[in-house]
Amino acid sequence: MPMDFSGKTVLITGGAGAIGSATARLFLRHGASVVLADLNEEALLTLERDIAAPDRLAVVPGDAADPETAERAVRTAVERFGALDVLFNNAGISGKVAPVHELDLDAWDAIVRANLRSMFCMLKASAAEMVRAGRGGAIVNMGSSMAGWDVLLGGAGYVSTKHAVVGLTKAAALDLAPHGIRVNAVCPGVIETTLGVPGLRDGAAEDRSAVQHFAERIPSRRIGQVEDVAEVVLFLASDGARHVNGAAWLIDGGQTLQSFANGPLSGGY
Repeated sequence: MPMDFSGKTVLITGGAGAIGSATARLFLRHGASVVLADLNEEALLTLERDIAAPDRLAVVPGDAADPETAERAVRTAVERFGALDVLFNNAGISGKVAPVHELDLDAWDAIVRANLRSMFCMLKASAAEMVRAGRGGAIVNMGSSMAGWDVLLGGAGYVSTKHAVVGLTKAAALDLAPHGIRVNAVCPGVIETTLGVPGLRDGAAEDRSAVQHFAERIPSRRIGQVEDVAEVVLFLASDGARHVNGAAWLIDGGQTLQSFANGPLSGGY
């Protein structure tokens, strides 16, 4: 089914990151107006200049875990483009990897703030506007196939938040269904970004053997690309997924079909 987002407005958190920016470009290509929010103001402004679509792109620097930032991002979507139709709730970190008995509280709190509080703040503000407007909508949360479905050695903080994102997705889907708002999650496995694969820096392979090591542990024998995630996000936001609600979509090349519990792994963004 062709995806046409003309006249629709999409809000993307973590918008300056690899997956966020790739998804933004794809939404723009399919006619949407896009609001990008990110904590990294410099990267956000650089991306805004690079995309160069002032009539259909707005940026909101700030912390997605801050309710004021969430409200400002939603307000920007409505004031600049007339409505908010789609939220891609994409902000997050991998955080500190340590055995649970060695994980300090500050590290735990940082992971929970970035991966769960940010999800709730943006979802709450966006859903409130969608309910007020009465035109339905779609929300896609960022989960992780490794941590939202499985367990990682030393990943107590990351695993806990990603399991929680899947639970939040299901609960919100039930709450918002009467308002015509669908809530789903995407759960990527290993994606070739600086956060997803050790040995990569700024998208370049400094250690190709590390990348190959990951690829060999995936049934499809390939590392996921940001476009693999972006395309599923667009589908879940489209009318083609009008009967998909409360689901967590694995995008992992079959990764969760085999155990990753025998060694510490990084996050899946």
